[in-house]
Amino acid sequence: MRIFIAGAGAVGTHLAKLFVQADHEVVLMDDDEEKLEAIDANLDLLTIRGSMTSLEDLRRADVSNSDLFIAVPPYPDMSILAAILAKKLGADTTIARVNNSEYLTPENLEYFHQLGIDELIYPEKLGAAQAIESLKLMGVRQLFESSDGKVLLAVIKVRDNAPIVNTPFAELDPEKKKRYNIVAIIRDNETIIPHGNDMLKHGDIVYFMTTHDNLLLLMQDAGKEQYEVQNVMIVGGSRIGQLLALQLQDRYNTKLIEIRRDKSTRLANKLEDTLIINGDGRNMQLLKDEGISKMQAFIAVTDSPEVNILACQLAKKMGVPKTIAEVENLDYIPLAEEIGIGTLINKKLIAASYIYRYTLHSRVAYVKCLTSTNAEMLELIAQPGSKVTKAPIMNLGLPKDMNIGAIVRGDEVLIANGSTQIEQYDKVVLFVMQESIHKVEKLFT
Repeated sequence: MRIFIAGAGAVGTHLAKLFVQADHEVVLMDDDEEKLEAIDANLDLLTIRGSMTSLEDLRRADVSNSDLFIAVPPYPDMSILAAILAKKLGADTTIARVNNSEYLTPENLEYFHQLGIDELIYPEKLGAAQAIESLKLMGVRQLFESSDGKVLLAVIKVRDNAPIVNTPFAELDPEKKKRYNIVAIIRDNETIIPHGNDMLKHGDIVYFMTTHDNLLLLMQDAGKEQYEVQNVMIVGGSRIGQLLALQLQDRYNTKLIEIRRDKSTRLANKLEDTLIINGDGRNMQLLKDEGISKMQAFIAVTDSPEVNILACQLAKKMGVPKTIAEVENLDYIPLAEEIGIGTLINKKLIAASYIYRYTLHSRVAYVKCLTSTNAEMLELIAQPGSKVTKAPIMNLGLPKDMNIGAIVRGDEVLIANGSTQIEQYDKVVLFVMQESIHKVEKLFT
């Protein structure tokens, strides 16, 4: 597939890396020569200096032969115009990044479709949705649903109090193995695809695959106590902060701290059921005065990852059980994980998940790029006669960098183990390292 990326910012660069790893032909355009030189030195792709809104530059870059055109500059008007021009010049599928939720209403989406834009991506909305999802279960850093909610991927940091720590997987209760599956472990910033002789250790970040019915057992085995969320504090009146407040204020007692006075006034007029506080979310006395000790959840979504990490650290020290930080700098994510911030939101990875699915075949029903690991959660449909249907999982000789977590057969969910037999048209939910996605796809055809 020939993929044309317009914009060599954080999102564009991350997408380029993913697509190069998947052996796609990638063209990256930007008007910043220094950015392109740095990328060109590390990735096997074609970089072109030019303007994504110039018809001459797009023609010179042969945009007409692109299977997928992705416009991800920092400016939404430029993104929209670039996608329209690319479609008019012959690009097959076009995607534009925007920062206005009104564009995503059904009637407005149809208008953009008529203009030639196949998909609009609003990363802030996707990030807010991920943060809200993580509030549904205390003790879980991230919670993802696939297969229409039938299968869950819960990301949990385990400690010595967890009953399943320090026990080889092969020795775990067989009945419990039917209710949840450990598909990956992050230890010392490295991703481990576990097997029978592995065991969980104190401080591991663990990816569990399970179902709604088995969540309570999983949380008990992971040593996590449940709290009911009633009070939420948000630091940062950014677009994602506003979206969060709008969606949370009807369910929880919500406070939002914004450092800029003029912006605080605008937010107070817009968010009628959220208490707006003008101040610095890093100020410990302010947090105490505003009742942080009574909060069950604290969300830091300012434009500064350093501020978000520090604010969440303060909230943790003051006893808040659930903290969520927006960390857009990928280099900071290992640090945030190491100091125990909690749930991390990275809009570029969320946007990448949404866009990446356009490069996969129709048999791939779901893909999720995950914040703390260079791996993905995939949902694939086993085709008749495919290799994965030939024998029980233990006898398939599957790659070591993948792990099958669950199988959806009609309305039934099977937590996978070595003796499980995959049947044609089963939806198979698995965990796989990024560089092996297309290799794994072939097993299902």
